[in-house]
Amino acid sequence: MRKTYFIILIIGFTFSSCKEGGVDFLANDCKRTPAFFQSMGFDPKYSYFSTSDIKTMGLVLQQSDQPGNSNAKIIKSIQHPSWRMAGWLAPIVIDNSGNIFTAPAPFINILDNPITNQNSIYKVDANTGVMEVFMKLPLTDTTTVQNPFGIIGMILLCETNTLYVSTLSGSDRQHERGAIYAIDVNTKKVIDKLTATDAMGLGITYITGKRQLFFGAGRSSDIFSIPLSNKGKFSSSPKNEFSLAGLGSNGDDKVRRIRTDKLGNLIVYGMAFNYNLIPQREKKETAYTFFYEIGSKKWILKN
Repeated sequence: MRKTYFIILIIGFTFSSCKEGGVDFLANDCKRTPAFFQSMGFDPKYSYFSTSDIKTMGLVLQQSDQPGNSNAKIIKSIQHPSWRMAGWLAPIVIDNSGNIFTAPAPFINILDNPITNQNSIYKVDANTGVMEVFMKLPLTDTTTVQNPFGIIGMILLCETNTLYVSTLSGSDRQHERGAIYAIDVNTKKVIDKLTATDAMGLGITYITGKRQLFFGAGRSSDIFSIPLSNKGKFSSSPKNEFSLAGLGSNGDDKVRRIRTDKLGNLIVYGMAFNYNLIPQREKKETAYTFFYEIGSKKWILKN
């Protein structure tokens, strides 16, 4: 199974808060089961979406024989005809209405993922299950086949229904021309933008009274954070929080994705990345857990 852009979303949702070590943590989890699950005959407790099946291009809905276990046996799967329209896909985000947002990502080559579509966001309607173009972000004048990547990270801020999207479009090995967009899902308008930033995986957490967006740099092993306003905009400049440098087999992992666990720890998934498409056998992913230490006000690697 292809894991280069593998994102599993188990359908079973809560919105909760907890406290550990004096750090207030409010879960950014407002996903809801799409209504079309029922019409398709899938059990939400055992089902998930995948974009990683090497034999099936696009989005796939699968049901396993065990809840919460992505390695369990798949007993059935389905793909709406429209779920192939964007070619190979990468990120998956589900909102509080059950709508699904995703974006194209090339695999091995760009035959099924034209460069002109690399900054397009697609939406699967929660009720009908039909995929359509949600909106297209601008392409730079420097977009070329030398960089096949566009949108590579995506995450939703529940409180404001703001979709954060990172794109590498227009960048090359020498120049950082990517951006992080903050998009109001209700109006389809870009409300903020962080330019000249090649960001990989995105994550959202809430510590020391502030909601923050975390992202991994595309050109180093560093992880940055940026505070978010109560309207979902960037309220300050990015801050370098910690790094994956020296960790992993080669010591130069880049951030593939970031998530927050129920205790407020950051789970950072690292992998090799050099702005090129390489065979899956050369892709190795490692998960690192970091916790926030109140005294030093730093993120510490959990052994």
